[in-house]
Amino acid sequence: MGKPVEAAPWSFSKIKSFETCPKQFYHEKVLKEFAFVESEQMRYGTEFHTAAENFVGKGTELPKHFAFAKPVLQSLADKPGKKLVEQKLGLNSKLEACSFFAKDVWFRGIVDLLIIDGEDALIIDHKTGKSSQYAEKGQLELMALSVFRHFPEVKNIKAGLLFVIANDFVKASYERSGQRELWTKWLSNYSAMEKAFETGVWNPKPSGLCKRHCQVLECPHNGAN
Repeated sequence: MGKPVEAAPWSFSKIKSFETCPKQFYHEKVLKEFAFVESEQMRYGTEFHTAAENFVGKGTELPKHFAFAKPVLQSLADKPGKKLVEQKLGLNSKLEACSFFAKDVWFRGIVDLLIIDGEDALIIDHKTGKSSQYAEKGQLELMALSVFRHFPEVKNIKAGLLFVIANDFVKASYERSGQRELWTKWLSNYSAMEKAFETGVWNPKPSGLCKRHCQVLECPHNGAN
């Protein structure tokens, strides 16, 4: 008999996928019934992240098709402080800092750009979507919570979702003293996903995405039915 599948390690994308539809999450992420297919938008996003990482972290010139983003990336590269790109952060179930690949890792997150300047830090997450209308700050919250655990000297964090195509910057700020409230929220969200793993109950959550964007044909809410 195989090892039981557990909710951890979890991440922002994992928990948001679960919240979108537990049943879809079960078939796609737990049973892995469908092969991952990278879309053109995903490929573009991955390529941009690599280019931005190399520009800020190594001073590598941007490819011509990303030259439009040079002014804003240069402004980030010019900021004072220690710059960490694609920084992998792990936490164990005691909310203690650990390696991203530690045996007891419970949460994983990756910060596109982290700049630490004494007690202050800046978190940047690059977005290549064409609109910031439905921007989700939850990712910034979890990254801030992780940074506080990994860098005890940091007391204040400014963060932002940098929409390079839409030319928008969705801001947020966090203080070390506000960790408890944020953890209460995310631990509650995690508990709901953990319960589904424990009970094996994966209820469908119908939405406008069912009609064209779901591969789970057995679900009665699927548009193919």
